[in-house]
Amino acid sequence: MLSFLPGPLHGAVVMLFLIVNTVFWATPLYVMVLFKVLIPHGALRDRFSVAAAWLAQHWAVTNSIMVQLLMRIEWDLRMNMDVSPQGQYLVCANHQTWNDIFVLMRAFGKRAPFFKFFLKQELIWVPVLGLAWWGLDYPFMKRYSKEQVAKNPALKGKDLETTRKACEAFKNQPALVLNFLEGTRFTPAKHDQQKSPFRHLLKPKSGGFAFTVSALGERLNSLLDVTIVYPDGAKGFWDFCAGRVRKVIVEVRQLEVPHEFYEGDYENDPVYRERFQKWIGTLWSEKDQRIEQLLKGQ
Repeated sequence: MLSFLPGPLHGAVVMLFLIVNTVFWATPLYVMVLFKVLIPHGALRDRFSVAAAWLAQHWAVTNSIMVQLLMRIEWDLRMNMDVSPQGQYLVCANHQTWNDIFVLMRAFGKRAPFFKFFLKQELIWVPVLGLAWWGLDYPFMKRYSKEQVAKNPALKGKDLETTRKACEAFKNQPALVLNFLEGTRFTPAKHDQQKSPFRHLLKPKSGGFAFTVSALGERLNSLLDVTIVYPDGAKGFWDFCAGRVRKVIVEVRQLEVPHEFYEGDYENDPVYRERFQKWIGTLWSEKDQRIEQLLKGQ
């Protein structure tokens, strides 16, 4: 435990451990990336993808063990689920801080496959991690504004095409596909700008999620609806490392995806789109109410 140290020194020690652990696991992961570059398709490439995911998962587990030893965080994990490390699952979660990724990895550990999640294209240039994310088949998304699409209609649907290709890349391997439906981290300013109808959430974005559901289809075992709550308020990653996050609540509901959503055209079928948005809206409304209850200690 490092609780006796001043916040900045505590944070520096934790960051050092995280950096050393990242370099340690990233080194053999780069070897897997090299093989994946040399073998662009086929069953052998899938095996290297599985091996890369194994390395990444043990990186995450080691991080969790270190944080457990070095930090005083009360973890309230309510994991109402029955999952297998060999399965394929879709995960939706609320998003408040970069710490959410670490929290999810701590919560799931090795009981489920390692996470696959969608990243902004610019993050591929992050030192050490960018290439590792590429080797783990994480899809890099390039966002286009309405103005850009209006000037160049060919850009419409590019994100959905990236999603389809990503799902194809890991269709033959275990996967825990994470989607932050809000598309960005929650802040009061964004909440007010959106005029969000929810108290603790931004409006959900259903398009990419719908395409992931249809791309995975029957291979999808279930949906894991994750609610993350920081009773003392969401804090940044440095505050997390400095020991200023005291309690985290993670609640998981395991749900069945309605079979009707396995096939459909979200972009061009207004009936399908309306039904899907209604389903997501109900899911998000229930999550908003649950966050309120958890904050009140229920």
